[in-house]
Amino acid sequence: MTSRDVKQLDVQLHEVDRGQVKAYKSKTMIDHATIFLSEHQHLYPPCTPEEERKLIRKIDFTLVPMLFFTATMGAVDKVSLSTAAIYGFKQDNNLVGQQYSWLGSILFIGSLVGMWPMSCLLQKLPLGKVIVTASLLWSAFTLLLCACHNFAGLAALRFLMGFFECIIVPGCTLVCGRFYCKGEISTRLAFVFAFASSVINGFLSWLVGYFNHSSVPPWKFLYILVGSISFLWGCLMWFYLPDSPINARFLSTKEKCYVMDRIIKQSNGGVETNEWNWSQVREAFLDVKSYIIFAFNICINIPNGGLSTYSAIIINNLGFNAMKSSLMGIPTGVIATLATIFFTYLCLKFNNRRCLIAIISLIIPVIGAAILYSVDQTSVGPQLVGLYFLYFYFAPYVVLMSLAQANTAGNTKKTVAYSINYLGYCVGALIGPQTFRAGQAPKYTGGFIALLCSFLLCILFSALYWWVCVWENSKKSNISLDDESSAVKSTDDSDESEEIYDLTDRQRKSFRYTT
Repeated sequence: MTSRDVKQLDVQLHEVDRGQVKAYKSKTMIDHATIFLSEHQHLYPPCTPEEERKLIRKIDFTLVPMLFFTATMGAVDKVSLSTAAIYGFKQDNNLVGQQYSWLGSILFIGSLVGMWPMSCLLQKLPLGKVIVTASLLWSAFTLLLCACHNFAGLAALRFLMGFFECIIVPGCTLVCGRFYCKGEISTRLAFVFAFASSVINGFLSWLVGYFNHSSVPPWKFLYILVGSISFLWGCLMWFYLPDSPINARFLSTKEKCYVMDRIIKQSNGGVETNEWNWSQVREAFLDVKSYIIFAFNICINIPNGGLSTYSAIIINNLGFNAMKSSLMGIPTGVIATLATIFFTYLCLKFNNRRCLIAIISLIIPVIGAAILYSVDQTSVGPQLVGLYFLYFYFAPYVVLMSLAQANTAGNTKKTVAYSINYLGYCVGALIGPQTFRAGQAPKYTGGFIALLCSFLLCILFSALYWWVCVWENSKKSNISLDDESSAVKSTDDSDESEEIYDLTDRQRKSFRYTT
């Protein structure tokens, strides 16, 4: 942006408190989207409703599939441990006691260690390139698992996989936030994070059952397939996955202007800036909503960690062979995906009811955990129904994560908030496999009690988050009324000035939290 443009902005801001604007300028960077729009927007007429609908469809059918398969293959790398176990993985690598459970947990220890450096890279470097580089690395580590013969080697590679896989959730969520308005994000994230990993892993695991080779066990074929597909996809995405609308190859310059203009105006949250703002870091750590989502993430991901490590073993213990166990795992992904799409659609249909919808969706996995705990294991049908009900947990997870995205503004604050969220994800997923004790096999009573308690706590935290958002909206409304009565400034001018800068949700007086 030229010095002339900055002077023009200062004229536009004449109604805003000068001291506050000076502080904003010294601590924040004018959004890259604003610079791009100032150079190109005057070349095109305003976007019509029909053009906007076509543009959204174009992004839906181009960007969402890119993010979906990138995120899914990262998840397949992770959940393939469960099906590898029923193909002799534990025996071939001489795993004893809780060593297998620790292989499930250590991936999330790697994520905990990698969370902060990877979050900084997301903020400082091109977003798309960081995601793809991480994808290529975790794919390479998946392939290297085939060369391991003991717990130490497997643990080292699983740790490194977790170190780089931690970028999936915050990275893909940030990309969505740069292309969609906050009311549209939850539905798109439902597709991006659809539980297709169980479907793909189940199919590939079933397929390797036909690979009969005396020197290469089926679990190694599984990792070769998963790692190779993921690596080839990463190579393709290096050229096509965008950082933001500014460098999206599938959008024309006109379409880029329309995308950024609608996000700035409707979301009031900016598109992109690489400036690291320490005041936003402080605000993220002082925001009580960050800690509620953190606690929710711990509880909801205890089932995630436990099931990703033990689901195939649980099915196998019901009397199915390895190939049938792989196939019986496919419905878990289908159920989780359909549940997520259905409940996120309800979020779109019923505005400001996301917390309530999350609470309702949590009732189903509560029933599932109760069935698995109380019904005898010889009753195969009820046990499978209970197991499939557990996978409804993914719907409230996506709903609450999209809510956290919608309720956070400011690029640095978003990055820090996602890091806090991911910390909760890692802690919960780390705990999950440890609740399944080797000495309790095949019933795993402690594991199912832990799942039941986790879901009940998630209901509590969803209700608490709802109440805090309502309370903070009330505070903001009261402040706005006081400003109006004192006639200090025009609301319209204030709203327009807020769009220019990389401000947080608390700094934006017109920002209201979604519930």
